[in-house]
Amino acid sequence: MVAEMAVTGEPSSQLEHKGYNRGLILGLTMAESMLLLVFCLLLVAAAIINNERTQALKAQVDLKSMQQEMVAVQQELATAKREREAALLDLQTAEDKLKQAQEQLQALTLASVDREKFEKEWRDLQLAKQELQKLKDSGITVEKIEEFQRTLVVLQENKLPEDAAALSARLKELRAAETSLAASKPHEWPPIINLSEADGNYFRSGSAELEASFEAKLRGAVSDQIADALQRYQVDVIEVVGHTDEQPISRRGSNLDQTVMEVLDGKRSIAGVVPADNAGLGLARAVSVANALKSDGKLKGATILPLSAAQLILPGDVVTTGQAGAEETRRRIEIRIRRRNQEQQVAE
Repeated sequence: MVAEMAVTGEPSSQLEHKGYNRGLILGLTMAESMLLLVFCLLLVAAAIINNERTQALKAQVDLKSMQQEMVAVQQELATAKREREAALLDLQTAEDKLKQAQEQLQALTLASVDREKFEKEWRDLQLAKQELQKLKDSGITVEKIEEFQRTLVVLQENKLPEDAAALSARLKELRAAETSLAASKPHEWPPIINLSEADGNYFRSGSAELEASFEAKLRGAVSDQIADALQRYQVDVIEVVGHTDEQPISRRGSNLDQTVMEVLDGKRSIAGVVPADNAGLGLARAVSVANALKSDGKLKGATILPLSAAQLILPGDVVTTGQAGAEETRRRIEIRIRRRNQEQQVAE
């Protein structure tokens, strides 16, 4: 026993040290290890809580966005509802108008007797229209019918004979009397239309180009006046005479001879014409006015002759004695209307 105690027996301090060593983990005591474990668990719990908080915030943002979208959808639904209600109201209004129109149509429906009368009048109208078209195709117009009626009235009033020979003889007597009466009266000449710069009828300075207002006047009031004179005096020639003042033109070269015919034929603009003297300028301006008149359908059939009087003739048909200076009344276009010389026309 004593020997065993001697072998196994150790000091108490050594035994305590060995027991202490058995309570260490990685150099830490059990208490320290537990504290470390608790700390780690707290870190994990903090990370989990932070993640949950982030997800909760994201869910709040998504919820807010969904709420906004829902509000927008509700607004769109409300707008669609209002539009649908307006469409239904319009449809109802259209149906009411259609119903009203149907009622009016039924109210206007003709009775059988009235319908037959209407159809008969319609057929008569169509037949009359066909007959009128036949008359037009044969060249008979309302004006000619009115003229025939007036002639018939004159014949009835004068009790002219119905025999053709006697009637022809009487007509010859009437023509002879008319000729004699016309010869006994003084001749009435067509008026001369004077278009001067003093009255606002301008060309561009030194050229034959028409100002816009002057061209509009030529195609309007002037052409109307000429057409009326052609009809009234039974004439067929329109003379367009260009006049200038006595201010000299400071150009050495002219292309009038090479261009004037092309301008008259409409192949060249009047803006390309370059006159070198007043005679050429007067002719170029007459050509410009003549072309404007030729384009008016009211003057179709009349012969339009451009002429130049240069600076020689004063207003009032007086030959100048040499009166230099700028004078608006002398820068003018005169339009004279006459009947074609029949003898020369036959000779040609």
